[in-house]
Amino acid sequence: MVFGSLAIFFSYLDPSRNVSQVMARWWGAVLLYITRIPLQVEGLEHLVPGQTYVYAANHRSNFDIFVLFSTLPGKFLWVAKKSLFQIPLFGQALTRLGYISVDRANQAAAIRSLNHATARVKAGTSMIIFPEGTRATVGELLPFKKGVFIMALKAGQPIVPVAISGTRFIQPRGSLRVRPGPVKVVLSPPIFPQEFKRKEDLMAAVRQALEANYDPDFPYGPGDAHG
Repeated sequence: MVFGSLAIFFSYLDPSRNVSQVMARWWGAVLLYITRIPLQVEGLEHLVPGQTYVYAANHRSNFDIFVLFSTLPGKFLWVAKKSLFQIPLFGQALTRLGYISVDRANQAAAIRSLNHATARVKAGTSMIIFPEGTRATVGELLPFKKGVFIMALKAGQPIVPVAISGTRFIQPRGSLRVRPGPVKVVLSPPIFPQEFKRKEDLMAAVRQALEANYDPDFPYGPGDAHG
């Protein structure tokens, strides 16, 4: 609530949204600190300062958002499902921050949103996407949505797969309980869309990179009790 109010307020004073971006990063870091969620981050050395990227992350929990705010450098926007923009105050904050809503129930509107996202990436703004399209309740990756990869191909900027492990035990989908525990984030080397003729091949490459670094049992071992 506090962040939403401040984000809306500062967005009017700072049209560039630079202040709001700093606040979002601070919000994520503070929330992870007070909920006792330490981060282990690998792969930041793959990023070139000033380069525009499309970050493709797996999605298991609302805490993925705070983890990415705390991890990724530079200025970036999100492509998110429409329902998040309908949450009182929080949704208005997302709109004021310039994040892009996708209505999956309305194909024409979804295409317009993805075209808008493509234009923003071409103009130099990094973007975060969740290729699965929703928070999964299972360990393995869900099938990817094709729309965001069509956007990535059109935008032509490198895609960085971001594997997030551990958040599904911190606050899984449908749970209000927050369980303290570590989270591991691994950024793979960038994947260049120009090297692929078909979106299916690009999707497969991103999926392979995520599967190589995503550990569905982190920080526990397979078969251990997760409480």
